[in-house]
Amino acid sequence: MDHYQTLGVAKNATPDEIKKAYRKLAAQHHPDRGGDTAQFQKIQQAYDILSDPAKRAQHDNPHAHNMHGFPGGFQFHAHGFNIDEIFGQMFGQQGHQGFHRQNFRTQVAVTLDEAYNGKSHILQLQTPQGPKVVTLEIPKGIHHGQQLRYDNVLDNATLIVEYVIIPNLKFERQGDDLYSQHTVSVFDLIVGGTFEFKTISGKTLEVNIQSKTQPHMHLKIPNQGMPKMNSGQYGDQFIVLKTFIPDRIDDEVIQSILSYKNKGNTN
Repeated sequence: MDHYQTLGVAKNATPDEIKKAYRKLAAQHHPDRGGDTAQFQKIQQAYDILSDPAKRAQHDNPHAHNMHGFPGGFQFHAHGFNIDEIFGQMFGQQGHQGFHRQNFRTQVAVTLDEAYNGKSHILQLQTPQGPKVVTLEIPKGIHHGQQLRYDNVLDNATLIVEYVIIPNLKFERQGDDLYSQHTVSVFDLIVGGTFEFKTISGKTLEVNIQSKTQPHMHLKIPNQGMPKMNSGQYGDQFIVLKTFIPDRIDDEVIQSILSYKNKGNTN
C-alpha cells in the first residue's frame, strides 16, 4: 500500500505537509461526520506510518528491514529463529527441534468510545498457513500506538497488535484525561450559570459556572475521563470554556456596562 498516495502527498513531502494533508482528509472522511470508516482507517494508518521517521523509512525501504512480508500487515521477523538451534543442526549437536514461536504483527483501529468501554474484536488474518479468524479482547483504556501481545490466538505463534485510536470530534485525549470545548455567553462568565454536559460514558451532568469566570477557564470533572488500564481508576474530564457575545443585547444593558466602565476609569 502506498501511504503517500493515500494522503495525496509526494514521497519527499515534509512532516508539515503530511500533517496538513492528514488533517484535511481526516476531517473529510471522519465517521462522526458520515465518512467511510474503512477509508478513514487507511488515512489514519498512512499518517501513523509517515509521521514516524522510523516507520516511514521502513515503508520507503521495506526489504532493508524484514526478511519476509506477508499479506494482511504481518511480518515474520528474523529474531523468530533460534540461532543456537541452527548452529546445533549444522554441527550435529543435540538440542530442541524446530523454531521459537514466530511473531506476527498487525494494526487494529478502534474508536475512542470502544477504547473507553473495551470490547471483543473479531479479526480476519491472512497467515502463511492460510486464513485465520481470531477474537481479541481489547482492554478498557487502551492507548493510541500501544502494542499488546496475544500468545493464545495463533498456533505456535505470537500475535502483536498495535492499536490505532480514531480521533473523536468531541473529546481530545491527553493521557487518561479528556478535554472538550463548550461555548457559553459572556454573561454566564460574568454572573455565573449552568449547562448540561454529556460525558463519554453517556452520563448527563449539570456543570456550574462560577461568577467572574475568565474565558478559556478549564472546568474539571473528576473521574470522568478514560479508564486507567488494569487499575479500576479513571482520568478526569476537563471542559474548556469558549465565549461568545450575544447578537442582541438590550440598550439598557449596554448603558449599564458603559456606566460601569466609565466608573472604573475614574477610580
